[in-house]
Amino acid sequence: MTWTDNYQKAFALSYDDGVYQDIRLVEILNRYGLKCTFNLNSGLMNADSVWEAEGVKVERMPPEGLPELYRGHEIASHLTRHQNPVELDDETLHADILRDKAALESLFGSDVRGFAYPFGAADSRVKQVLAGCGISYARGVHSTHAFDLPADLLHISPTCRHKEDTLFALAERFIALTPDCPQIFLLWGHSYEFDMQRGWERFERFCERIAGHDDIFYGTCGQIFI
Repeated sequence: MTWTDNYQKAFALSYDDGVYQDIRLVEILNRYGLKCTFNLNSGLMNADSVWEAEGVKVERMPPEGLPELYRGHEIASHLTRHQNPVELDDETLHADILRDKAALESLFGSDVRGFAYPFGAADSRVKQVLAGCGISYARGVHSTHAFDLPADLLHISPTCRHKEDTLFALAERFIALTPDCPQIFLLWGHSYEFDMQRGWERFERFCERIAGHDDIFYGTCGQIFI
């Protein structure tokens, strides 16, 4: 049985990089019963992976405690060190995907079948390598501002990024829909952007609005696309 047996609408979130701001993000999502796919880099879970973005400190979290933090959500691959996949040759890319997948599966004790393209970089060759590594779906970064099911599960375009001005208008459109075929609202971003844009309150208002509707399935990307 899949979600489409009982619902015509689904909502999911997809957040990248495994940074400390995810702690606050998870608290908000859990409060409203929302599910997220977290795309992590197994080779960057250390104190050296820190940078500054618009005056905000951004630091990836160490592996200790992550299984508990992300419990109830999904873990997907984002390559071991956030490399641009298009710039890697087939052999290197194949080995890195398998390495990241294995490391994450060992840490979290669950299958990793999802992927998010670092820098949104994807092409037909990369998709072929992903499929050969057992990846079932992969998320890009280009906003569609639409809810149609993706034609290509190895290059899924999200509905929008959380910082876009259209976020609430899209939410109202989605809530009002009474579709006769499955529709998906997929939101993506990086949790550190909420600090950069002072956007936590806005995001929590969005979560409150989108959550709790009986005709919407709230799941991870894996639950929706696999």
